[in-house]
Amino acid sequence: MNAIKPLTHEMKDYALVSSALEYLTHNAVKQPDLNNLAHVLGQNPYELQKLFKRWAGISPKTFLQALTLDHAKSMLKDSASILDAAFELGLSGPGRLHDLFVTYEAMSPGAYKQKGKGLTFQYGFHPSPFGLCLLMMTSHGVSGLAFCDEAEKHNALHDMMSRWPNAIYQENSVITAPFIARIFKPSLWNKAQPLRLVFIGTDFEIRVWETLLKIPFGKATTYGDIALHLEKPMGAARAVGTAVGKNPISFVVPCHRVLGKTGKLCGYHWGLTRKQAILGWETGLK
Repeated sequence: MNAIKPLTHEMKDYALVSSALEYLTHNAVKQPDLNNLAHVLGQNPYELQKLFKRWAGISPKTFLQALTLDHAKSMLKDSASILDAAFELGLSGPGRLHDLFVTYEAMSPGAYKQKGKGLTFQYGFHPSPFGLCLLMMTSHGVSGLAFCDEAEKHNALHDMMSRWPNAIYQENSVITAPFIARIFKPSLWNKAQPLRLVFIGTDFEIRVWETLLKIPFGKATTYGDIALHLEKPMGAARAVGTAVGKNPISFVVPCHRVLGKTGKLCGYHWGLTRKQAILGWETGLK
């Protein structure tokens, strides 16, 4: 496979969108309009409108509406049944588990206990629509996807490597680059060539990550409803939250679609601003 062209436009757009989100989050009470937002960001309203349309496929107004509590609550409608509905639609098998058309395999608990011993990970940093990302692979498939800013590359790599400390790591962006295009370009999502994932975790973590794959675009669920789906008591919601937080394959395994029971955006390992951006970006794809 040949290396893909860097997503430079998406990176630049995301940097501005991220600044917009941070400003809006801290000034939500003031309800700033497009003109005010453009002034703060040093843009003219027309250019800011074009940026959002180019990056998210929707207007700033629609994008911001996708980030409101009311919208989050609508995403949670029928949350308790949405995961069970996945079975009725035939999405529970290893075929079409996710909007990206992925398949997966889970490594044995024994392999997890060895903390990656005997595994070799190829990794590379690449531009993405949500900032810099780190993709990690084994011969079994994609095993990790993290986000970071340029200054955080070392921390992101250390975070991922600490999950499997006994593995061998080799930087090889030529190998990982083609998979970035398949992940972030909807036109390349192809059920005839599914993206292969490999889950490396405890039995409970893997069950939670499998459940995340059943949450479709435009929908969300809660930690408590995932616990119920796994036939665990409501008290297990905290354990589910921990497992969701440990999801090593961000975006592809959509942990960003898990919200608090009131619709509030809860903690996200890669930052709440990025979680907001991903949810808004997905709104433009519906």
